[in-house]
Amino acid sequence: MFNGRILGPTMSKRKGKLGFRGPGDAPARPGARPGARPRPAGRGGPRSGLQPLWLFGVHAVMAALANPNRRPERLLATPEAGQTWGQRLREERHPQHAGLSVQTVQRRDIDAVLPEGSVHQGLALFTAPLAQPALKAVFSAAPPEPAPRRRVVLLLDQVTDPHNVGAVLRSAAAFGALAVVALDKGAPEESGTLAKSASGALEAVPYISVVNLARSLDSLKEAGFWCLGLAGEAGQSLAESSPGAAVALVLGAEGSGLRRLTRERCDLLVKLPTRPPIDSLNVSNAAAIALYELLGRG
Repeated sequence: MFNGRILGPTMSKRKGKLGFRGPGDAPARPGARPGARPRPAGRGGPRSGLQPLWLFGVHAVMAALANPNRRPERLLATPEAGQTWGQRLREERHPQHAGLSVQTVQRRDIDAVLPEGSVHQGLALFTAPLAQPALKAVFSAAPPEPAPRRRVVLLLDQVTDPHNVGAVLRSAAAFGALAVVALDKGAPEESGTLAKSASGALEAVPYISVVNLARSLDSLKEAGFWCLGLAGEAGQSLAESSPGAAVALVLGAEGSGLRRLTRERCDLLVKLPTRPPIDSLNVSNAAAIALYELLGRG
């Protein structure tokens, strides 16, 4: 299955044309291991085992270029995209990326380095992955300005679809959540598909992978967070739960829901009431509604 990580373009001196490495070709950098995983447990630091990746689409590329923590290497644009977005590409990037030139290519060249069917809008950026902060550093940091109603960390229990995770990140950014935490086993890595679904939010909200979700909940509890798990069979709704000033909200995959050990670590199980015949929501929809309840109302 395609993993969303195609290696970078190289210039062919012999042909004088742009040549693109495919998913089965040699690593882009010496010592890189194909299929390597990022460092686990939200320990902080760069995801040194993860290879550079392609981001694509206007919002994902623009947000990455505006992020000083990015390390972009190549920026590709079709002639049409360059004409439409060229001024914004120059003006909205962070000053430290000012030296990155736009390489004009044909649409088929961008198609060749992305997953089949990717809606790239004529823009693609080859970049190193973002560094992963430590979870403790996220919830120990001073609250952003203006300060939100409460501090909220989202935790995803066995949510594996990159489109869903990207949509959750987008809602987290929209409502001001501190971070999105995912279980390392099965969680999608940073990828162009995830970043496109996040519509720029990957650059704004820390996306942290952890080996043990239960231990992360214990750490959050020790820091004063009230741990709530969303479960359809819960007797109390999220609106009725009267959560405190710091909330760790746990969401499970649609269908399987929260695992037993995760449930046991939660202080309270809550639900988002629905009307028959619908008894559950997609995890990204549930996250958006829950975040509005916790951070957006009032």
